[in-house]
Amino acid sequence: VGFPNAGKSTLLSVVSAAKPEIADYAFTTIVPNLGIVSYRDSKSFVMADIPGIIEGASKGKGLGFRFLRHIERNSVLLFMIPADTARTIAEEYSILLNELEEYNPELVHKPRVLAVTKSDMLDDELMDEMKKEVPAGIPSIFISSVAQKNINELKDLLWKAINK
Repeated sequence: VGFPNAGKSTLLSVVSAAKPEIADYAFTTIVPNLGIVSYRDSKSFVMADIPGIIEGASKGKGLGFRFLRHIERNSVLLFMIPADTARTIAEEYSILLNELEEYNPELVHKPRVLAVTKSDMLDDELMDEMKKEVPAGIPSIFISSVAQKNINELKDLLWKAINK
């Protein structure tokens, strides 16, 4: 779950054999993509890449309901927020969570993981500052799909959430 250009398709292409279209413009993904993610000891899980959500999607803005309904099928929600967001991580997470709750209040009861993407753009000092913005109570990790940074650790967090 994330706004356009959060790195959702890039992550799916790195953790699975899926080949979603990836480009530097909003709404490159217009239909959901699925990929099988290999995990430890021959285990696996399915990851869905859904099109980006925009503010007002819960009220039908943009492609609204067409995208949000796909989220209902997932057992765990991975929130993806890019390190280069103009908002704080907490603000962006809150907006995304609100859109889900407005659409279907049951969605906020699903297990969640938060990944701050594109973290290879951050130096250590900026990353430490941004870590303070992460909402409490949700497993979180800073990743870079392109640099393959913390990808296995993200899989660990997702596996734990799936098997709660």
